[in-house]
Amino acid sequence: MKKAIALSLLTISLMATGCARPGELGWTPAYTASERGHLIARNWDYEGKQAMDDLDHLLLLRPTSHLTLWNVR
Repeated sequence: MKKAIALSLLTISLMATGCARPGELGWTPAYTASERGHLIARNWDYEGKQAMDDLDHLLLLRPTSHLTLWNVR
């Protein structure tokens, strides 16, 4: 019975921490905390630029291109 309890506690502790080192919250196996922060900030910046580009396209704020096939004179 003691072995079963010890094994279940070990299994629960390993499942709770995943790949992280015990005692270090927020640690991922591939990146440090600052690298992960930079990745998230870069992604937010890219998403923001895409949102502004979509808004400009929706409101027709960009000038038209002269490189279309339908630019016939």
